Amino acid sequence: MATRSVNGAFDTFVDRLTPTAAQRTAGAIHRASIRNALESRLNVSTFYETGSFSHGTGVRGYSDIDALVSLKDSKPTSSYTALNWVKDALEERFPSTPVQIRRPAVVVRFAGGYETWEVIPAFMTSRGGKDQYVYDIPAPAAGSSWIDSAPKEHLAYVNECNRHAKTGAAKDLARLIKAWKYYRNVPISSFYLEMRCAQHVANIDTYIHVYDVCLVLEKLARHQLAAMTDPRGATGYVSACSSDANRTDTLSKLDRAATRARNALDAYKEERFQDCFYYLDKLFDGRFPSRSY
Repeated sequence: MATRSVNGAFDTFVDRLTPTAAQRTAGAIHRASIRNALESRLNVSTFYETGSFSHGTGVRGYSDIDALVSLKDSKPTSSYTALNWVKDALEERFPSTPVQIRRPAVVVRFAGGYETWEVIPAFMTSRGGKDQYVYDIPAPAAGSSWIDSAPKEHLAYVNECNRHAKTGAAKDLARLIKAWKYYRNVPISSFYLEMRCAQHVANIDTYIHVYDVCLVLEKLARHQLAAMTDPRGATGYVSACSSDANRTDTLSKLDRAATRARNALDAYKEERFQDCFYYLDKLFDGRFPSRSY
């Protein structure tokens, strides 16, 4: 029976978390039909994919395909109006497919949810710096309000940070921290985690999975999920949670996660590798690869 090293197990885990080629291909199948459905009912300016799946930080089985549809019409007072415009267009084109509003998007679940699209209505603004595209999109919390979004700026930031310490470091770290979020049902923004992981990697010289998973979780706990200033200066602040209740729940789970990650790192440094695997498995809800295989 062979044994894995800790970092070898992390590499195996990251491979397992990465969406398969079949899942990526499935996403392409409905791209054109979704765009056509929107263009048949709405005055569309641009339509493109955003979010974890297109950023290369998605988690297999959990990350949906996000798309932004920029509309030429005047922005309505209520963001629910725009969400219903998109919902009506998609329901007309896909009458047998579940379509529902889940702020800030309209969710379309193909094949029983195997392939899920989240379509976000957006309206171009005059905010942002030179060559920055800043949109108004529905706020994630309940209500009719709008928030800023600059998806192309944020993708550029993640890509820049990803090249900083080690190829794939920012994206690998984001995928790992998102896996904790999904496996432990933590009500925190995936976008916030992605930005925090990219920011962390931008400020280190060497990336090692077991160290940096611990360090970023401890940093999140130490800062108490403080809102993050947009590193590209396009949208103001990036919030961690959509409500106070979600923030309280997240902080409780984050403290536990940071403790487990620290226990794993201490065991790793002391060469107590079986203990290290034990705490990593606890951190990721029993999904971390076993030491023996």
